[in-house]
Amino acid sequence: MSSSTLKPYQNSYLSLSLSRNILRFDGPFTLKSGRKSPYFFNAGLFCDGESIAQIANCYAQMIKDSGLEVDVILGPAYKGIPLAATVTQALYEKHNIRVGFAYNRKEVKAHGEGGILVGAPLKGNVLIIDDVMTAGTAIGEAIKFIEGAGKEANLVGIAIALDRQERATEETDLSTATAVSNKYQVPVLSVVNVEDIMKYLANEGGWDQQIEAMKEYRLKFFGK
Repeated sequence: MSSSTLKPYQNSYLSLSLSRNILRFDGPFTLKSGRKSPYFFNAGLFCDGESIAQIANCYAQMIKDSGLEVDVILGPAYKGIPLAATVTQALYEKHNIRVGFAYNRKEVKAHGEGGILVGAPLKGNVLIIDDVMTAGTAIGEAIKFIEGAGKEANLVGIAIALDRQERATEETDLSTATAVSNKYQVPVLSVVNVEDIMKYLANEGGWDQQIEAMKEYRLKFFGK
């Protein structure tokens, strides 16, 4: 498959993920769902200045390409916090797009500035940002903050790094991302999905065994 099927930022993201051993194939890996996956994606290993800057640029390009008008990016604690901060910076530096960012505390602070939300007020169009979406629990909690802001805030989308494109539960044929998108009537943007990973590996060559394992896994758990 040709790399032309992927956008430059997607190639950059996957190249970095493989070089940093963030995307791994030395499993199988047992997921929280109990499913045994042939691959594992540990976004927590994007933990230095160089990698987080590159990742932020990928998110920023994706958001710009989406055409969404965003006023505030909300990052759920904890992994969403650095993403919200660095992606807003990348949007300004790379695309001259000014947006605010906010995040939540896990515990309410009783002193100082107080409250559970930190950063820009939730006003206007709000985009939630996170790394991956499994059960959608963190996203649901973040949406409650937006709903709590009343008519001043409007959820316009959710941005994640990887869409595993797996069924949310065994009782549905919808993926978690699709189920969340349908529930809240907003798009779920992903830097890459599983199909993109397979395209990238095919283009690189030498990954036939891993691609076949991913295809077999998708036959069992693929969600629309």
